[in-house]
Amino acid sequence: MIRQGAEAALTVPPEWLEELHSATLGADGIRPYAEDPLLTAAVRRVNRANMLHWATANIRDPGAPVPVALDQEQLALARGAARLGLNESALEAYRAGQAVAWQRWMAIVFEITSDPQELQEVLEVTAASIARYLDGIIEALMTVVAVERAALDEGTDPARRELVTRILNGDQVDTADAARRLGYPLDRHHTAAIAWTEGAELPGTAVAEAFARSVGAAEVLAVPHSAATLWLWVPGPSVPDPALLSAALDQLPGVRMAVGSRAFGPEGFRLGHQDALTTQRVLARLPDRRLADFAAVQLTALLAENTEQAARFVQQTLGSFSDASRELRDSVLTFVQEQCNASRAATRLYTHRNTLLRRLARADELLPRPLASNSVHVAVALELLLWHGVGRPPG
Repeated sequence: MIRQGAEAALTVPPEWLEELHSATLGADGIRPYAEDPLLTAAVRRVNRANMLHWATANIRDPGAPVPVALDQEQLALARGAARLGLNESALEAYRAGQAVAWQRWMAIVFEITSDPQELQEVLEVTAASIARYLDGIIEALMTVVAVERAALDEGTDPARRELVTRILNGDQVDTADAARRLGYPLDRHHTAAIAWTEGAELPGTAVAEAFARSVGAAEVLAVPHSAATLWLWVPGPSVPDPALLSAALDQLPGVRMAVGSRAFGPEGFRLGHQDALTTQRVLARLPDRRLADFAAVQLTALLAENTEQAARFVQQTLGSFSDASRELRDSVLTFVQEQCNASRAATRLYTHRNTLLRRLARADELLPRPLASNSVHVAVALELLLWHGVGRPPG
């Protein structure tokens, strides 16, 4: 019976997993950090891996103790948590996930049998198995967190991170002293960015140099946030050249970058970083895109805060066009971005002007209102669909 239930657990509905993720990320110790896209993605992968590991072990040897084996995902999550400032109590989020998993496991078991004695025996054995398994994981991860925090405390990075964190929190700091300690001027315009990778360790030096070159800056402040995430600032009045930055990222496999706004002084230092975080949250949902800046997502990020209203706006504005091909939607969006100039839009799309005109005619057939009389709303709706996926038809 345990084996039969474990086999069923391997194919649970997606909504069960979503419930597990929500409970874990909503736990007290981790909730303040749940908006970090890398942490969220790691928690989701680890949750699924733990469930599959326990189920697979019980298919192989039902009821036997499940060995704890920390894989690279578990280790990366623990180290990242330590660098974010989470302590061991954050690992208690596993308990919140355990409660949900146990409710779903009972539902599976009750589908298999209604015999009281069988139910009691199966639930007693599996309750002990799940508890021992999670106890082992938490104990092992606590050791990893403690070791990582000790290593951070021994280095020089924590002092820089602490000073940068104070500035980002809006604390009062002596601007001249902070600039001296950081080796970076604060009394000028800044452009912030966040670079990260979901794979191996981030090549921090190469990323920082690429970002500085894209702005034409001679200096850059790079603060490691974790082994896989780097916070960046460059001074100066220029904004990054997207072509240069995109070409540089092509030479750095797996690296993604969210560019914030440009603003002045310590407050600009803080606001630019906040805008980079907003851009990162948007970009993290789009696995096929590696680069975005705040100017591209600012409006839609604001509108998408009310997902229901944003979805209604997209559907009312685009109608059947929301289900058109990516090529057709990109053609219309580029046409509007080029101020409805077909020649410039065709050049950007690397296509013939007549081909673009045929696509625009097809768009008018699908749109509730002609593009010429509603181009601004159509462009905003397409941006919402592109960056946030709101209003996307089922399937």
